[in-house]
Amino acid sequence: MRFNTANIHKKKNILPVFLTISILAFYSPNQAAINQCVWTGVEKIVAVGDIHGAYDNFVKILKGLGVIDENLHWIAGETHLVQIGDVMDRGPKAKDTLDLLRRLEEEAEQVGGKVHFLIGNHEEMNITGISLDYMDYVTVEQFVSFLPEKYRMKKEKEFLKKVGKEAQNSENLDLASNEDLRKYWQNLITNNIEAKKNYVNHFNDNYGKWILEHNAVIKINDIIFVHGGISKRFSTWKLEDINEITRRELNFFRMMVKNPGLQQRPFAPQIVYKPDGPLWYRGLAQNAEAEYSSEVDEILKNLEANYMVIGHTPQTGSPVVGSEYQSRFMEKIWIIDTGISHFAGGVLAGLIIENGIFKMKDIANENNE
Repeated sequence: MRFNTANIHKKKNILPVFLTISILAFYSPNQAAINQCVWTGVEKIVAVGDIHGAYDNFVKILKGLGVIDENLHWIAGETHLVQIGDVMDRGPKAKDTLDLLRRLEEEAEQVGGKVHFLIGNHEEMNITGISLDYMDYVTVEQFVSFLPEKYRMKKEKEFLKKVGKEAQNSENLDLASNEDLRKYWQNLITNNIEAKKNYVNHFNDNYGKWILEHNAVIKINDIIFVHGGISKRFSTWKLEDINEITRRELNFFRMMVKNPGLQQRPFAPQIVYKPDGPLWYRGLAQNAEAEYSSEVDEILKNLEANYMVIGHTPQTGSPVVGSEYQSRFMEKIWIIDTGISHFAGGVLAGLIIENGIFKMKDIANENNE
């Protein structure tokens, strides 16, 4: 989703200063060196943009694209599903979405299909812990859902005691209807260091580690898929190197949040938080086509690709979807963040690529192109 990366570097205690990347190797996930990121000969690809906690809308899209059945099980055979990143933040049900993706990964694999969950900038911000610094990012529902159960129950008992209820009384713990409870949790998100630590550490231990088994960028056939976009500088890198260094850097941050003593080690990321990095770059979505077309061609040539599919920059200017709204640079760049979450006010849609033909499908209105 939209975010000014310049603001990140103004925050205190976010980026310790300089370190060679070799130190990160000790902290990299075991999967980093072996993760596949290139596939060929795939007949059908389905891609879905930024979810931002909108689990119910994500389910509607997957059903409408023929990926899952009414019981939320995989029915797409050998199709490759790409979720372009940014499952986290803004909406209430990021955990449900991650749980669904984890299960569908296993189900798809069993029948020759594939689920590709890509790392987005909001996954990055939750792993590093700075999403909590922005009040409109981590919702109360998301915060509570990623807390350790014992800690959540402890804080709920404290709340009930505060409002004069018996600790065993659970009738007053409905976030949807209890505004005082929402305010209580919001205050913890904003002001309570212990609560923040419990959230970040539990998220990282149970989901952050899993997220870092995934890629930031993949290539299927002649198509690059990445959350923000590949800038000219990074187009000269091998995809394997982009993915491995992204995972290593984020895993170092994950370990540093849990072990503050690591902050004494100087550290200069090569990819994490870089405005022209694959999780943040907006040039492909925003730069003038007339002036930037030759550079786009050069980027794609460097990547040995003909197309790129990205999210990150919402395309919500129209109530319908289609190539004139979701594609740029003579349909070489496709931007599939249609504002699926309620806060963005977009449409429920996905991109179908079958035998090399690109088609946006509007699930709600069944407007197809």
